[in-house]
Amino acid sequence: MSLKISFAASRAAVAQTARAALIGRYGDVPADEADVIVALGGDGFMLQTLHDTQALPAPVYGMNRGTIGFLMNVYAEGDLVERLEQAERAVINPLAMKAVHMDGTVSEALAINEVALLREGPQAAKLQIRVDGRLRLEELVCDGALVATPAGSTAYNYSAHGPILPIGADVLALTAMSAFRPRRWRGALLPKAAVVQFDVLEPEKRPVMADADGKSHRDVITVEIRSEPSIEHAILFDPGHGLEERLISEQFT
Repeated sequence: MSLKISFAASRAAVAQTARAALIGRYGDVPADEADVIVALGGDGFMLQTLHDTQALPAPVYGMNRGTIGFLMNVYAEGDLVERLEQAERAVINPLAMKAVHMDGTVSEALAINEVALLREGPQAAKLQIRVDGRLRLEELVCDGALVATPAGSTAYNYSAHGPILPIGADVLALTAMSAFRPRRWRGALLPKAAVVQFDVLEPEKRPVMADADGKSHRDVITVEIRSEPSIEHAILFDPGHGLEERLISEQFT
């Protein structure tokens, strides 16, 4: 039985051209009928595809038609079926975010990489941090703070000088961005099952937004973040180029 593939591409011309060429070679089926979904673009499009297809059983195999492509495989038109059949599978769980806004409304979101709290205006944010209901940091004055998964630890977290986490590690990274007080506080490693709560201090004077994988929720006053084990994202990588290897290699570049 031949492998049924669904091709998705970002709006970039190079990705659309690649999609047309691959469909010409391998055909195309709707995502809900596919054995494998092939995403063509960069890491941002890969995250979008994973979110869009999280209710479907098919794993996602990315090919880089974007820029960095940390979550993507090298693009090539030939031997795609063989590559898909030999690919290594990585399963990751997203973060679930629940945010309460200044007007009393509540918003929820899922994030595969990270949930970040960021100052909206010129003044630094003031955040209070609880872990599993216990107050851990009375006041963090900073540009922001984030909670990252192992899969997302090389993204925004790494640029904020947070640690790179092995993909199999049952931990989350809590990282501060430009912390002013405590001046030397860089963050913490937390158990994957931990529930992190940020309370925004002086929200009218120092407004804060919550960002889940690039989707912003403005004017938040309380944000709760936890891992969501009931949701699994399956990603395929060429042998020897899986997430585990990439996370290790990133630390020696």
